[in-house]
Amino acid sequence: MATTCIPTPTGPLYVTAEGEVITRVTWRPQPVTEGADLLDQARIQLDAYFAGTRHAFDLPLEVRGSDLQKRVCAAMRAIPFGETTTYGAISRALGVPAQAIGQACGGNPMPVIIPCHRVLGATGLGGFSGEGGVETKVALLRHEGAAGLLI
Repeated sequence: MATTCIPTPTGPLYVTAEGEVITRVTWRPQPVTEGADLLDQARIQLDAYFAGTRHAFDLPLEVRGSDLQKRVCAAMRAIPFGETTTYGAISRALGVPAQAIGQACGGNPMPVIIPCHRVLGATGLGGFSGEGGVETKVALLRHEGAAGLLI
């Protein structure tokens, strides 16, 4: 297992790789143990994302969790840059209650790379489990040009 720290406009992101897959992204400080080529690729892609020159990540990921967690993460990965959807829309697509979708979004192990910030409540932003809470969600949506709905 190797972890790197990547400075971003939303604070330092700690990215962890195990073998040939990324397994975790967090704003919470982690021991840094550089050395994986995959982490260099993650740094390049995250830097490009925050520079506005990359709109999708093609890093190998492994979501660990329930089948529902994996299905919700796949649904979130399918939301294009600069677009949003709702917990309810994912709920209908997967045939599970919206509350379960919200819990799975809150358990997203790789925020930013798996864009849970693009999932909104029916009448508002909804929550965000990353560091900085909803303010970070708003910053990411603004970065992607999806902030028109916030005005």
